Amino acid sequence: MGDGPGEAAGTAGAQAQGRSPAQAGMVLVSLILVAAVANLNLAVANVALPDIGDAFDASQSALNLVAVGYSLGLAASVLWLGALGDRFGRKLMLILGVSLSVPACILAAMAPSIGVLVVARIVGGLSAGMAYPTTLALITALWSGPGRTKSIALWSALGGAISSLGPLVSGALLEHFYWGSVFLVTLPLAVVALVLAIRFVPAHVNEGTEPVDNLGGVLSVLLIGGLVLAINFAPLPSKHALTLGLAAVALASGVAFILRQRRAANPLYDLHVAARRIFWVAACAGIIVFGSLMAAMFIGQQFLQNVLGYDTLEAGAAILPAAIMMVIFAPRSAKLVETKGARFTLLFGYAFCLLGFLTMYVFWNEGTSYAWVALAYAFMGAGVGLAGTPASHSLTGSVPVSKAGMASGTADLQRDLGGAIMQSILGAVLTAGYAAAVSAEITSSPNSDKVTSSVQAELTKSFSSAATTAKQYPQYADQIIQGAKQAFLDGQDKAYLAGIAAVLLGGVLIWFLFPKREEELALLQAYLDEDEADAGPAEPAAPAPAPA
Repeated sequence: MGDGPGEAAGTAGAQAQGRSPAQAGMVLVSLILVAAVANLNLAVANVALPDIGDAFDASQSALNLVAVGYSLGLAASVLWLGALGDRFGRKLMLILGVSLSVPACILAAMAPSIGVLVVARIVGGLSAGMAYPTTLALITALWSGPGRTKSIALWSALGGAISSLGPLVSGALLEHFYWGSVFLVTLPLAVVALVLAIRFVPAHVNEGTEPVDNLGGVLSVLLIGGLVLAINFAPLPSKHALTLGLAAVALASGVAFILRQRRAANPLYDLHVAARRIFWVAACAGIIVFGSLMAAMFIGQQFLQNVLGYDTLEAGAAILPAAIMMVIFAPRSAKLVETKGARFTLLFGYAFCLLGFLTMYVFWNEGTSYAWVALAYAFMGAGVGLAGTPASHSLTGSVPVSKAGMASGTADLQRDLGGAIMQSILGAVLTAGYAAAVSAEITSSPNSDKVTSSVQAELTKSFSSAATTAKQYPQYADQIIQGAKQAFLDGQDKAYLAGIAAVLLGGVLIWFLFPKREEELALLQAYLDEDEADAGPAEPAAPAPAPA
């Protein structure tokens, strides 16, 4: 007997709603908490940078590496580890990543030198490279339809908000404990996330059976690692040879990676899928918008403490407007994507990011009131809240579910490579601008003949180093600190101009190359038809996965 009208309507309604896993709420909570461990570890170091600088007499470039090390480890490994998760078990990779984050945090907290701290941050990023891409891959595999869009929106908003709360928690700890305490803050959350993931996250959902392109994985690590490190060392005159060597490694690895992916039977990164307009434009857009937030927080925390004199708790609390606006705007972003399309929502978010950088450039000076600080962070939070969902949604929607690891890896690259590149670029501009401004101040000073080369090296190294030097020469302390503040302002203004340029470039890319809503829907359907044709006859639907 055929289905009755009620049964037919129920089937149509179920299809319209899309699929979701058993105990969907707890599964999503588990995945968001795993992502939170990675996000929180990403952000905790920023507020501690002045204290770390004091503890190790670190240069500005070394502080840049502490801030960017976690993003570097994550961005360099995420494609390879995402593919390994697709092949050998996403849940297993998730559990291994959360587990590895524990010793990485302890090593960072107990680091005896700035070099060990940078290594610990990179290892922490590698642990996140195991766990973080798996969260979005599982959302893509477990949900479909509007439910997937809403899940990605919550994943993006809460993950970003927790990342923004990291400096607040770190600031509170630094009021009472030493700098290393900020790296221990995620340990309790990691334990809870691990227990929930083991209990609720399904295992072996839409995973592949093809061998992993490990050579491509090694090349991707060399490409991203070489690129990010070259940017960080570029402003240092003594590191020009190293910079050129790293740039050469990145270039050679990039060429070899492309050739390898074209020839490999089972490529790590499907260049055919990556060439889809919705995919690559969304990837570039996400790199800029997520990187903008991370770079603004990185420089902003130093500005608040070095120039405005905020204590660590005040500096950490200062970015709350960004977290609040991300939570408010991300769910609305999901609705805008469904009704107006990804292009409109991306451009809307970019407009807020541009306003954020403009506010920082124009109004963030010595004596700036907190109102301007809050407004700039609110603009940034709104921008990321709006643009984050369409950037991730467009990636996952333009690939077949069998490539969920590639899509999630690219979505993670938006954040982590974006954060690594934007922090590196803006940090390099800040470093070069600060050093140039200090050198110019010394040259124009009537006491320039009394400044030895070793003292000048300390003054140009970083604000923290200048503050330490001021204590050694109390008769010139006020002049040194005031000069260091002005030099930092000069450097940060140049960095914000670089941020403005990046956002404008991304906006132009989206305006001209990302399709409008009608064309976007047509392209997504064309991609789906192509993927179904390549996959051959559809397999019978499998029952919904039960929790492992």
